[in-house]
Amino acid sequence: MTSTQPRISVELVPRSVESVRTEMAQVHAHLPWVDTINIPDLLKFELRSWEATKVAGEAVRRPDGTAYRRIPHIRAADVNPDAPLPMGQDLLDQGVDEVLVVSGDDADYFTHHTYPVDAVDVIRRFRAELPQVRVYAGLDPYRTGIAQEMRYLERKLAAGASGIFTQPFFDTHLMAAWAGILPQGVDVWWGATTVTTKGAAGYWRRRNLVAFPTTFAPTIDWQREFARRAIDFARERGQHIYLMPVRTSVMDYLAGVL
Repeated sequence: MTSTQPRISVELVPRSVESVRTEMAQVHAHLPWVDTINIPDLLKFELRSWEATKVAGEAVRRPDGTAYRRIPHIRAADVNPDAPLPMGQDLLDQGVDEVLVVSGDDADYFTHHTYPVDAVDVIRRFRAELPQVRVYAGLDPYRTGIAQEMRYLERKLAAGASGIFTQPFFDTHLMAAWAGILPQGVDVWWGATTVTTKGAAGYWRRRNLVAFPTTFAPTIDWQREFARRAIDFARERGQHIYLMPVRTSVMDYLAGVL
C-alpha cells in the first residue's frame, strides 16, 4: 500500500567516499526536510551504490536523531544470474531495506562485463533471496508510448516491485496525466532534476526524448521553483519525491527550496 507519510530524497552521486561524506554533511546542516538518500550506481566511479549507502549511513544522522533512509540503485545488467546477489549481504549488514532496480545503461556494455538480465529478472531475484527488502522499479514517461511503458511496469510489479521511481519530470501537467493512470496502492517517487544549460537541455531532448513545457528555462531559478511545485504535487497525493542535482551542487539547487 502507498505510504501515508510523504518522503523527500536527495540523489547523491557516489564520486568518492569523501564526496558522499561532504554532501551528507550539507544535507544534514541545511536541508532538515530531507529524510532519504538515494544513490545511483555509476560505473565511471569506483564506489558502488551499496558501498556508498554504507558511507552515507555512517556519516550523520538527521537533525531529529533518526537515521537517513538509504536507497541504492541496482543495475540489473550487472547481476550474474548464476550467483547470489552480490550486494545482498552488504544490504543486510547495513540495515538497508529498500532498493531501486534499473536496467543499466547500454553505453556501458562495451567496457564493462554485463549479463543478458533485465530489471524484471532482478526484481524477482530480490523477492526470492531478500524478501525483507522493498524493491522499487523505474518508470520512464518518455522512451516509449504510454501503453508499452505501462505493460513493462505491470511486469515489474508482477515480479514483486512495490513502488516506482520515475525519470525526472519538468511539467506538473504531465505528472498529473501519469498519476491518473498509475496503479492504485503503489508507492510513487516522482523525480525532479537540474537542467541549467542549453546543451544539457539538448541532451535531454536527444537522449531521453524529453519534451519540455513552453515555460521551461535552463536556469537554476526555474529548476528550484519547479522543485517546489513538484514537492507540493507529491505531498498533495501522499506520495514521495526525489531531487537530483546534476552539474549543480546540492546547496545551489536546494538551499531555501523549503
